[in-house]
Amino acid sequence: MTSSNQSSSQGLNGRTISMTTSVSFFIVSLIINSAGNVLTLVTSAKIHPSFLGSAYWTAAEANLSVAFGWNLFWTFLILGILTTVLNAILVGHWEWGRALGNLIFMVPFSALIQVFEDFFLGKYPIFAGLPDATTPLMVGFYILLNFVGVAMIATAISIYQRVNLVLHPADDLMQILRFKYFKGNANWAMWASYIPPTLMAILALIITHQFTNFGIGTIFAFLFQGGITGIADKAVFPHLKHQALDVGSPAPTTEK
Repeated sequence: MTSSNQSSSQGLNGRTISMTTSVSFFIVSLIINSAGNVLTLVTSAKIHPSFLGSAYWTAAEANLSVAFGWNLFWTFLILGILTTVLNAILVGHWEWGRALGNLIFMVPFSALIQVFEDFFLGKYPIFAGLPDATTPLMVGFYILLNFVGVAMIATAISIYQRVNLVLHPADDLMQILRFKYFKGNANWAMWASYIPPTLMAILALIITHQFTNFGIGTIFAFLFQGGITGIADKAVFPHLKHQALDVGSPAPTTEK
């Protein structure tokens, strides 16, 4: 085992950072993730006709919220709970601490989603909101913003997965798949974790006969979000290693 893998393995088997540091990293990543998710949704909605789409999970959940008449808060919360159950099945046992951590993540995350959505739509007096794209230049700018939003999500996932304090159930799912089934490969794990939102989108399509929030931005997220997460593991806070990893099997000795 190389020295770099030894260092990484230490982080995977235990904690090498303080709780204060962990919480600080978590708060920063939560804000980045929430803002990135909403940025993908809003930029998609501001281009007419809509062809941009949003991040994969976000697109599916937004479609399902329309199908059932829920707001984004309740949609993210309910589907997060269902994903927590799936994670327990994959790990092989139920952990109340882990489930509580998923819930702790979902509540502020879902609330921040609503806050950033209201902000980007101009519901606060400090910002008028993003205008509709009426020129090719604005369309190009919104496409870039959408891709930036996806990169923000991927970077945030990298940070709080490594901190591993509490995780969104979808990112916990990706981490379980990554280290239990795909030998640390972030790309393959991300693609496998997209199976549940794909099923959500199909259900929403059956109910509403509409297929919104999917587009080139969604394709970009599908193709590159996992890869960006893997890059961020090494480029963003590179000394932060995966902490106290538990995927229901012995911690891996390598990361990809």
